[in-house]
Amino acid sequence: MSSAPMPALPPEVAAAVQRAELPDFARWHEMIKSAGGCEQPIRLRGERLTVDGETGELIESYSTDDEPTGYLITACGNRRASRCAACAEVYRDDTYHLIISGLTGGKGVDEQVSGHPRVFLTLTAPSFGAVHAHRERGGKVQPCRPRRDDPLCQHGRAEGCRRRHAADDAMLGQPICEDCYDYQRAVLWNAHAPELWRRLTLAVPRWLTAELGITHKALRAQARISYARVIEYQRRGLIHFHAVVRLDGPDGPEQPPPAWASSSLLERALRAAVSEVSVPIPAPDGQSQPEEVRWGRQVDVQAIQVAAQLDGIADKHVARYIAKYATKGAEDSGTVDRPIRFPSQIRTLKVSEHARRMIWACFALADQPEYGDLRLRNWAHMLGYGGHFSSKSRRYSVTLTQLREARAEFAAQAARQAEGLPEPDPNRNVVSTGRWKYAGSGLLHGEHFWAEQARDRIQKARRVRQSITERDQQRKAS
Repeated sequence: MSSAPMPALPPEVAAAVQRAELPDFARWHEMIKSAGGCEQPIRLRGERLTVDGETGELIESYSTDDEPTGYLITACGNRRASRCAACAEVYRDDTYHLIISGLTGGKGVDEQVSGHPRVFLTLTAPSFGAVHAHRERGGKVQPCRPRRDDPLCQHGRAEGCRRRHAADDAMLGQPICEDCYDYQRAVLWNAHAPELWRRLTLAVPRWLTAELGITHKALRAQARISYARVIEYQRRGLIHFHAVVRLDGPDGPEQPPPAWASSSLLERALRAAVSEVSVPIPAPDGQSQPEEVRWGRQVDVQAIQVAAQLDGIADKHVARYIAKYATKGAEDSGTVDRPIRFPSQIRTLKVSEHARRMIWACFALADQPEYGDLRLRNWAHMLGYGGHFSSKSRRYSVTLTQLREARAEFAAQAARQAEGLPEPDPNRNVVSTGRWKYAGSGLLHGEHFWAEQARDRIQKARRVRQSITERDQQRKAS
């Protein structure tokens, strides 16, 4: 009897097998593992030379002509999880270390910073119309927006909603009446949010000087306000600000703050400044008096403590929470993660109707001269927001650049040890020069399977290391 035929392999597995049979696979696989299993790797061609700065002697040379692949792979470095999960995970880890080092020390920050007054600040946007919401009370899901006698809005739709929405309901964040929702002012709030934050950072010192009865010069001689913040997109398409705000000595985290500094004082200063600051803007209709952009009514300020048992929120929880949002974008509110070039694209976008209307509002407002400097067409896919997703004051902690340089140096040292090469002479003057050309990006036929495999292994190893580190830290604390 003839044996049964072998079942056909799934197309992606068959493609992966074909890729593995190519002569350059071993070197390519090594490259993609070094890139962390990047989903959008960048291919480069070129060369790098390292010479003695004094004699001109060639110390080391590298050329992609010598590679079996004919090119070098480098990670895309995109922070968005929707674009590249591997690079987003690296960015999340870097953001976590940036935040936690400013709370507990490390990475070049003095450990005494853990005793400085610091708070976790959350700022919201105002309301521009009623939206569907998930509400709970005592663990029981409540009606969305119940209204007595079920009144109708001017467009003939119900003003309320009696449904009990689940936490993952697609209706959450969508307007109860899209025609009642003020899309133009919502977009303008997103666009002016960075300036609103900047004015808040200027208003807090003013409030402190008034509270303490000292001059601005005296405040600068006694204390410094440091912060790190990220933004979060709500389902309604508006942004939240989450920030760690800290009081230091005049030179930064290495100096203790003055005796009058406390978390309660910092909280009062922040709440007072939030209620005070505003940004004047022209009215969207072009006829009314200028309006003001302000923070929403929901403001949360919590003291950050070293241990969760104390009254407040634990520092590690804050760092994880902020790092989580560092890799998210406007796509979490139902829009896209790429720029929209032409209005003709808007109708065919696979987005929610709410996001579509916000994008239309960006294009409509961009044609008005008074909003020209906001570049709303460029930021339509971000629903009007054109600022940084994360930022920090100069002396808060280590920088992302320093973390990346340290990681690159660690990788270079590991490579030298693996190849048995000597450590570079720190006293020798060396000069490195390179010439690189873009050769393409993305994964080719049969490469997705192997990149995903590499990414999964790296992420599992990262989680194991994190659990071991946390366990050791808990042992030391006890």
